[in-house]
Amino acid sequence: MIDRFRFCRPPLVLFLTRSFSLSATSQAKARKMPPKKASAQEKKTLLGRPSNNLRIGIVGVPNVGKSSFFNVLSNSDLGKAANFPYATINPEEARIPVPDVRFEWLCDLYKPASRVPAFLTCIDIAGLTAGASTGAGLGNAFLSHVRAVDGIFQMVRAFDDPEVTHVEGEVNPLRDMEIIQTELRLKDIEWVEKHIEGLKKSGRSLGNNNLADRARKEEIATVEKVLKTLTVDNKDVRKGEWSNKEIEVVNGLLLLTAKPVTYLVNLSEADYIRKKNKWLPKIKGWIDTNNPGDPLIPFSVELEERLAALSEEDKVAAQNEGAQGTMGKIMQAGYASLDLIRYFTCGPDEVRAWTIRRSTKAPQAAGVIHSDFENKFVCGEIMSYEDLKEYGSEAAVKAAGKLRQQGKPYEMVDGDIAYWKSGA
Repeated sequence: MIDRFRFCRPPLVLFLTRSFSLSATSQAKARKMPPKKASAQEKKTLLGRPSNNLRIGIVGVPNVGKSSFFNVLSNSDLGKAANFPYATINPEEARIPVPDVRFEWLCDLYKPASRVPAFLTCIDIAGLTAGASTGAGLGNAFLSHVRAVDGIFQMVRAFDDPEVTHVEGEVNPLRDMEIIQTELRLKDIEWVEKHIEGLKKSGRSLGNNNLADRARKEEIATVEKVLKTLTVDNKDVRKGEWSNKEIEVVNGLLLLTAKPVTYLVNLSEADYIRKKNKWLPKIKGWIDTNNPGDPLIPFSVELEERLAALSEEDKVAAQNEGAQGTMGKIMQAGYASLDLIRYFTCGPDEVRAWTIRRSTKAPQAAGVIHSDFENKFVCGEIMSYEDLKEYGSEAAVKAAGKLRQQGKPYEMVDGDIAYWKSGA
């Protein structure tokens, strides 16, 4: 069995030299130089905070089921579910495990004393109403809570229930989605206009020769492009086309519409089980028109609450009748929307999933465990989950030549199993 973390002194490398005769040197010069390799395509910088500890907020108009959904998700009663607007004032927070069949398989293989899955932090945010961007309904406070998260579960209600009032008087998910999108954009526009004003005041005397001045001019141009995206192109910022330099500026603005959105449609239990609802095709059409590519997940809080109260045996029976829960799928979608992936460390003591962002290099991935693993990084011994599953054991993976030593340039792949070597 390979130790989970290894420590070794950096390898000693010997550099050998030999003298060349003049004729050999001349012959070498005469040889044709190989053609230059085409330059690799520049990696796209990710929108959002450069962190592995990201949070996703549950957003929507009042009384669409946000707090009830949060309570089922977190297996708690932290969310203040009530039949009136603004039952939730201060956001509630919970760390939710993200299900992964690979993690379960690894735990079955190693039978560890401790098992730690990947987690995603979810925030229950109070309902937003029309006019929130100008402060209506405590909107400024609630929008600040949206600004503090990294991604959004936008929940809409597509069920009628006379006992659950709707803040707009009647159920209309398209109108509700328009309200949320409009309020987030208006707040971003206000924020960006103020930022441009401040930049221009401090940039009146900017020249062209100074590198810092040129960088400030580029920043102003990028922020003006953001404003054009919101006002003229009528797009959310995440749907704009941005260069890597521009993304660095956009990330510094912490804009509401730059955050990834996963749309959750709350159906009645009956509609969810029969997979039919009059609003679903219209909601899909609205997303395709306004925010193409954003994921849409229909589910039922009513069903999820019922399943949560059942014993394991009764849950299986209910699932066999078509009452399949969706919490795991929702968590996986939220995790993926933030460009999060995971790698595993495995052994008899512990199997653990470590959360990192896509495109993370090996030293930074090791640093998630401990900063020393990054600062004194030597290499990583990496095997893929697929190879381990195919060959059945670490020894068999190694015998097949599938255990690879990877250095600092290696970019982690979702599902890698890693053993880090660190210098003393």
